[in-house]
Amino acid sequence: MVKRKPTRKKRRSKKPRQKSSAKSPLFRALAGLTILALGVVAIGVLLYYLAPPETTAPRSTAPKAPPARAPVVKQKPTYEIYPPKIPPPARSAAKKKIPKPVPKPRTGKSLPSVALIIDDLGYDKQIAKKFAQLNVPLTFSILPHSPFQQKIVRLAESKGLEIMLHLPMEPNEYPTVDPGPGTLLASMSADELITQLDKNLNTLPNVKGVNNHMGSRLTAESTQLYQIFSVLKQRGLYFIDSRTTAESLCEPSARLFQIPFAQRDVFLDHYPNPDFIRKQIKELIRVARHNGQAVGILHPHATTLTILQEMLPDLQKQVYLVPASKIVRPVG
Repeated sequence: MVKRKPTRKKRRSKKPRQKSSAKSPLFRALAGLTILALGVVAIGVLLYYLAPPETTAPRSTAPKAPPARAPVVKQKPTYEIYPPKIPPPARSAAKKKIPKPVPKPRTGKSLPSVALIIDDLGYDKQIAKKFAQLNVPLTFSILPHSPFQQKIVRLAESKGLEIMLHLPMEPNEYPTVDPGPGTLLASMSADELITQLDKNLNTLPNVKGVNNHMGSRLTAESTQLYQIFSVLKQRGLYFIDSRTTAESLCEPSARLFQIPFAQRDVFLDHYPNPDFIRKQIKELIRVARHNGQAVGILHPHATTLTILQEMLPDLQKQVYLVPASKIVRPVG
């Protein structure tokens, strides 16, 4: 009997099963992550196209355009801040009047000289035209960077009137009171001060001289005055101190630089009341007779114009009206 060899049972390979069972969870995890990533991308795309433009627009990296220049304001400026020692009309009228001897009137060039300076011009061309039509040698003091400065310059030149720069300078009340464009400030460095002064003068190239607009603080600062007067000296200009403070150092500074100089004797209209202006004009005549000359400063008020027209015939009989350049002279 032939013995059969025992047949070996084929063992099933477990390795392939193990590999498929190992691959299955990994594959599922990768597939899940892929689906999740695609979902996130899809949501991002939807948000990009569905969101409002302002939230999806990219931030611009281009340089910002410079801000537009502010329009020129044609509003009338603040007039002078007057020294506190000037009494109001009621207080002045309450004082006892002491009669003063009146010298005999002189004629022709023997009359005392008076310079009438119209301050704060540049914002009202109509009132400037009316002052020019008085046909007397007034001096027009024009604020820099004012809207009608060039028209008023041409008007003054056509009438043969002298032109000054009415230089804005820092008052004690700054910044509550702003003197306007082109103001010279006590906080400026020497270079800043000189640069701003040059800009102001260049707006009015035909000026003969300068007087201060406000400036109760800056005119009491010797260092800044030296810088200002050095520029005036180079340009051959005179300076008239409006005397907005009793602490002004303009006169000794002008003496140091030997600049033609004078100072205000009378403000005519710091109270624009007809009776007060008449009184101030009479005071100007008295000072001129006493000193041989005087400087009166007035402003472009309609009331001032009316009273000046009224008193001009009598004024011209008692004083000799001249441009400001005929009053100034080197100090000392």
